[in-house]
Amino acid sequence: MHLFYTPDLNDTIYTLNEQESKHCIKVLRLSTNDMVQLIDGKGGFFTAKIMEPNPKKCTVEIIETKKDHEKRNHRLHIAIAPTKNNDRLEWFLEKATEIGIDEITPIVCEHSERKVIKPERLEKILVSAMKQSIKAYKPQLNDLIQYTDFIKQPFAGEKFIAHCEDHEKSFLKSRYTVGRDVLILIGPEGDFSREEIDEARQNNFTEISLGNSRLRTETAGVVACHTINLLNEKEGY
Repeated sequence: MHLFYTPDLNDTIYTLNEQESKHCIKVLRLSTNDMVQLIDGKGGFFTAKIMEPNPKKCTVEIIETKKDHEKRNHRLHIAIAPTKNNDRLEWFLEKATEIGIDEITPIVCEHSERKVIKPERLEKILVSAMKQSIKAYKPQLNDLIQYTDFIKQPFAGEKFIAHCEDHEKSFLKSRYTVGRDVLILIGPEGDFSREEIDEARQNNFTEISLGNSRLRTETAGVVACHTINLLNEKEGY
């Protein structure tokens, strides 16, 4: 069944926006009484029937509603330095959304090579990945923020900083407590500076490793995301 994003859905009768209407009627060639699925990005998962197959204003009627669809009992927040090649950041957003993530914050670090992002473009990546993976929750994308400001913000959960400095660190999988909210810092291509690592530790972040290989920024983000999801799935969370 075809899936459409309806972030402002709040009634039993809903009109798809022009872009979704065109895709529904012109591209997919759906018509009256055909069934579709809708997601609002806030946990709502809906089954609906097409009432008026207008390619500019397609109207549907909600037949079935599921709230908090596949909601997890923990939240995963990854703060990551945008990569110099913007395609790599977009790849991370896409894959993390498909795997499962709740919140993403782009951070500007001492070694950052990219200090500007295009949130509108990134939001489209998130929506597309959410629809492709049939998820009812759209990850929250926060504004770009300076690293030193971000790490001082309160967070009620476990906090980790992943870096490549050559000293003994525990793996994420052995330090994370299954079922708890978690925030993970992922640095830029040049890694976090020693001063940034020290500052993170002073703000109660635990230093961790993501494995024995030296990973690209976007790969490290995906590995961290997958690790948390896998650990929670194994325990039924």
